[in-house]
Amino acid sequence: MALQRGDALIATAPPAARWLLIESANAWPRQALGALESAPEEPAVSSEVARRCGELGYRPVLIRRHGRVTRAAVRRYALVDCRPGHESVRWGELPTDAYLLNVLEAVANNSLNALPDLQPPTQEPIYLVCTHGRHDACCAVRGRPVAAALAGAYPDRTWECSHIGGDRFAGNVVVLPHALFYGQVPPSRAVEVAKHHAEGRVVPDLLRGSGIYPPAVQAAQHYARLAGHSDSLNTLRPTQVQQLANQHYKVTLTTTPATAVVIEVSVHFDSVDARLTCAGKAPVQVRRFELHGIESMGG
Repeated sequence: MALQRGDALIATAPPAARWLLIESANAWPRQALGALESAPEEPAVSSEVARRCGELGYRPVLIRRHGRVTRAAVRRYALVDCRPGHESVRWGELPTDAYLLNVLEAVANNSLNALPDLQPPTQEPIYLVCTHGRHDACCAVRGRPVAAALAGAYPDRTWECSHIGGDRFAGNVVVLPHALFYGQVPPSRAVEVAKHHAEGRVVPDLLRGSGIYPPAVQAAQHYARLAGHSDSLNTLRPTQVQQLANQHYKVTLTTTPATAVVIEVSVHFDSVDARLTCAGKAPVQVRRFELHGIESMGG
């Protein structure tokens, strides 16, 4: 239905500056963290992980390899930082789900070096593909072929993952550590997304936005690329965001060290008499951005 309506991908990436990836071979319930296991007579690990991640600003997501899921001898977790200039991934071993509480305690105390299993930071990309069928069937139906295509080319970098938002845009792909959300990705273009990322570029027509920026900035970046500005990962970073009257925003983006572009957009909420997810209700409101002007500065 989203494809038939022509729902725009523009500026639909949810906020996601830091992530906690948790390898789990258990069946994922609708609320994925419910798959985490607790020892007898101990508090529920799932609720405590959710609470601590909320306090620390981390997004917890379950991951698993594509294909037949087996219980790995050693499971892993990863701490991912997507903030500009801090992009990194740190992997560690996960002996039990309760060990995640030790990890989050170390994060809270800024004492990651106390975790003996934690590896040095890397910027090697991770490709997450949402296949969380119990949350939304479309994610499983459309996501698994995308995961298969990516896993065939990049088996060590590809993971299926639990719900990441935007079910109507399945297949959904997130590229970490840059928090790039892609939507409506067909299997035939999945490897293209990875190859462009390796070249330091985005794929504009499939890009929902970057989770490190608010929606107005994501929209401004989209319109800047549409106007012919660079599709590089390292350009179009915001230097100023002004909220004006009537839901208008003026966003200044760098294009080169000496030049910038100022883009004015407005946000609107359209009523749609349709469900946006398989379990959703109608009618709903959909956010839409409109371009009002582009002005180059400097150079």
